[in-house]
Amino acid sequence: MTSMAHDPSLEKGSKKRVRKLVQRLIEGASRPGPGPAGEPETAEPSPLSPEPAVEAEKIPSHSPEPAVETAEIPSHSPEPAVEAEETSPRDVEPTGEPEEERESLPSDSEEPITPPEHTDDGGETWSMLSEAEAQELRDKPLGEILLQISALEQGQLEEALSVQEERGGNLGEIVVKLGYARESQVLYALSLQLGIPFLQDVPVEEVDPELCSSLPIHFAKKHGILPIRRDGNAVLVATSNPLDIYPLDDVRILLNQDVKPVVMPTRAIIDSINQVYDRDSNTAQQIIEDFDEDSLDLITSALEEPTDLLDASDEAPVIRLVNSILFQAVKQRASDVHIEPFERDLVVRYRVDGILYNVLTPPKRIQPSITSRVKIMAGLNIAEKRLPQDGRIRVTIAGKDIDIRVSVIPIAHGERIVMRLLDKTSVLLKLEDIGFSPDKLKTFNRLIHRPHGIILLTGPTGSGKTTTLYAALTRINSPDKNIITVEDPIEYQIKGIGQIQVNPKINLTFANGLRSILRQDPDVIMIGEVRDLETAEIAIQASLTGHLVFSTLHTNDSAGAITRLIDMGIEPFLASSSLIGIMAQRLVRIICPDCRQKYVPSEEELREIGIDTEMANTKSLYRAIGCGNCLGTGYRGRTGIFELLAFDDDIRTLILKNYDASTIKKMATDKGMFSLRQDGATKVLKGVTTIEEVLRVTQEDVVSQ
Repeated sequence: MTSMAHDPSLEKGSKKRVRKLVQRLIEGASRPGPGPAGEPETAEPSPLSPEPAVEAEKIPSHSPEPAVETAEIPSHSPEPAVEAEETSPRDVEPTGEPEEERESLPSDSEEPITPPEHTDDGGETWSMLSEAEAQELRDKPLGEILLQISALEQGQLEEALSVQEERGGNLGEIVVKLGYARESQVLYALSLQLGIPFLQDVPVEEVDPELCSSLPIHFAKKHGILPIRRDGNAVLVATSNPLDIYPLDDVRILLNQDVKPVVMPTRAIIDSINQVYDRDSNTAQQIIEDFDEDSLDLITSALEEPTDLLDASDEAPVIRLVNSILFQAVKQRASDVHIEPFERDLVVRYRVDGILYNVLTPPKRIQPSITSRVKIMAGLNIAEKRLPQDGRIRVTIAGKDIDIRVSVIPIAHGERIVMRLLDKTSVLLKLEDIGFSPDKLKTFNRLIHRPHGIILLTGPTGSGKTTTLYAALTRINSPDKNIITVEDPIEYQIKGIGQIQVNPKINLTFANGLRSILRQDPDVIMIGEVRDLETAEIAIQASLTGHLVFSTLHTNDSAGAITRLIDMGIEPFLASSSLIGIMAQRLVRIICPDCRQKYVPSEEELREIGIDTEMANTKSLYRAIGCGNCLGTGYRGRTGIFELLAFDDDIRTLILKNYDASTIKKMATDKGMFSLRQDGATKVLKGVTTIEEVLRVTQEDVVSQ
């Protein structure tokens, strides 16, 4: 086993060279020449440091050679900045971490005081050393420092060193990957080794906006660098990789001032960058208020020649307005943005948690400029104003990769625009996260592991059917299964699953795509929607020949899907033999835990939702109030309510005899099926949502007596 003393990446000569380079940078020395003989040996940028996803103008920088491999710090790559064309404000992404006391920034007049403890991004608190203890560890090997400040044990360190000897790499990165230490602990150990101050975060109000305005956001995120403030004759700069001195030197050149590096975790730097650049960005309402008569006339005249908009710079007011509308929509978790022209007004509305809210009323005179700007972004024909058009926009806002589907239709007072926002960076939900009760989860899990048959999900548009389908496919996805889907559109890409995008222009419909899928030897097939008899017949034939088929239908409840298929032209005996389960679902808003108010509902409310008075008296029921955390709505987020109809011989007999949906539903409820409203009532009793919300999304259950 390789000992720590023989770690080749910790040789004193290498450490001294790095320290000299850092000191040289602090003192304002110019960058060494890139010649092969004069190139100093320095640490390469962290392999996990922020990388931009879009092509943008880059600040020139040379790639240095590695010197102290063990000091290389792994960091989580933040998402890319907004595309070079866009100038939308940057979002502030909440981390969900507890508030903690922030350190004072070091200055010339006083030595930075190391705080006694630090809470990292995982919520774990670990001790920090006093100044005297820190001095004793300076120049020590990184592994030895980690033994002192973290839970790393000698055996774990030897294991990491063994991995380093066998596979190469950096000790800090290996320790983090093995789970023996956190990135913030490795960074703190590096700061002790190099004698550079360590900060866990920095208050936004202490960051000088003038310094940030000189530094492009894509450069700051790429290199994990944030200029904080002037400190004497130098600028204090936070970095997540102090050994990569060339970006620091770029900052020195950009600011025309010497820099003093301080070490800070990558997550804290990226959060600070988002907050700082967001602070200096105008809101949509502020941009509208900046429009005066002259600027409105200028925009109106410019629209007479649409090509002028193509040549417009990102500082044009209409560009900033549209970017700000999209930014605020992402920040408020909106799923759709509506831009609606009326005779004398123009209204911008967001759909948040399924409900539309008026958010903006821009002047009517800038309606053509907003419409043309959206069309340009979506690649649509800005000269065509008589026909509906569909397009797509892909932008990056505050590290979130947003895919926007754009629909433009002509109406009486102009062109109406609806944009559907999809966050491509959001994590796919698991079945346990979408609102299933334990019993329903067990039943649904059993159904999706069946070898063949059809499972249908029903509900209106926006009821979460696609999310449930993706969660089910993710659950059964494994190397021994061939899963192929045909969708319109592909909302999320899942590793290991073949996904086909419907394209009616080339006659690639659901039915034609499904025929091709059957020649690909699939085990599981997912059809985005059964829209016609042809698709339904192919799906049924696929299920009868040994395939598990998932699809959706637009019906109000689970039993209604059976009669819908029969109305399409499917024979009852085919429906009864191929279907194994139908699940209706809706999305209800989750009551905000910060402002919810306990109350006693009236007997009429309890009777309408089907909750017994005695049971209600034993539970705490809540009503929505509204606060700043939920944008005054009283709700924050959504969850599902479900009606799962699992087929058995009795249900199949009713289908064969062509009974109506209400009779089938009554038999299913007698066998223990919970209706949508009953499932919603259980969530009301658990304090998840409100009676009003469940009544809003469910219809009264009518069954045959």
